[in-house]
Amino acid sequence: MAVKRESLPFQIFRKRNAGETNENVEATADRFRDRFDGKDATVEGRKSEATTMVNEYYDLVTDFYEYGWGQAFHFAPRYEGESFYEAIARHEFFLALHGGFKSGMTVLDLGCGVGGPARNIARFAGCNVIGVNNNEYQIGRARRYDSRLGLSHLLNYAKTDFCNTGFESNAYDGAYAIEATCHATDKVKCYSEIFRVIKPGSCFVCYEWVVTDKYDHSNEEHRRIRHGIELGNSLPTLETGKQVVAAMEASGFVVEDSYDVCERFESGPAKNITWYNPLEGSYTTLNGLKATPVGRMVTSTMCIVLEALRLAPKGSHKTTQILEEAAVNLVRGGQLGIFTPAFFVKARKPLDA
Repeated sequence: MAVKRESLPFQIFRKRNAGETNENVEATADRFRDRFDGKDATVEGRKSEATTMVNEYYDLVTDFYEYGWGQAFHFAPRYEGESFYEAIARHEFFLALHGGFKSGMTVLDLGCGVGGPARNIARFAGCNVIGVNNNEYQIGRARRYDSRLGLSHLLNYAKTDFCNTGFESNAYDGAYAIEATCHATDKVKCYSEIFRVIKPGSCFVCYEWVVTDKYDHSNEEHRRIRHGIELGNSLPTLETGKQVVAAMEASGFVVEDSYDVCERFESGPAKNITWYNPLEGSYTTLNGLKATPVGRMVTSTMCIVLEALRLAPKGSHKTTQILEEAAVNLVRGGQLGIFTPAFFVKARKPLDA
């Protein structure tokens, strides 16, 4: 049921319209990097401008994500013999199953991207999904996909901050987030807003990006990898799984289950392929080639050439450098076991809340 990604080699070089948010790609890329590597860069500074920072990031990278990854901007560990798309869809269906999403329900997708997971979950569970997203460009892309696939009757979108939605209280039958609430500057504030808007007895299920118990802050390599992941993915700061669970409980949720899905896969008896394997790429397929170091170098070089020919906006190459930093450090973080993109949490709002 996973929607196949399209090969859009020219979409990544689209020209921005006058007046479009972050229309100057080069200035946006420079401003974004300064938030992490500039002389005045701090975690608190990133937190104070998180909404602006995250919008800068996704205005830069959304087209590259679609070109290189597809319509679902997340990772998934894979069983041996399972395709990339099957693993992505199964990872989403797992949340729908544990969230108890069914036909007739209306659930929230917090940080919905271009709507890939929302479309899969709507078709799988038969529920209505409202995607919450603060990025106008991504919402536009999502609506086009919905219309093309005949799913507009099940999906809608709200351009708002998932920490302050403005929605009515006790209005929705559940919520989920896939590698999205890691962008929140204050987990308790974020989870408290989700708690407020879903109905008593319903569930919030999510995958969070966290550093694992193997992360050692006194280890220089670990700190460098963490910084590279944060920079390459527009995160104010990474937290631990214990901090995530504590924030859920402080928000009023009863945490019914929590664990690292990737670690459970890798330590289990079933043969499996790591979540970061797609970033390592493959030289045997065209799509796999895109993700290899050679493939990423070709894309980067192509950006330089097309910028020089004025066929791509200036700053496209700087965007690929940001994504390269993400890829290298995500793979290394996965290899060392100090980072996971899939810390699963199932949290329920009490009936008497």
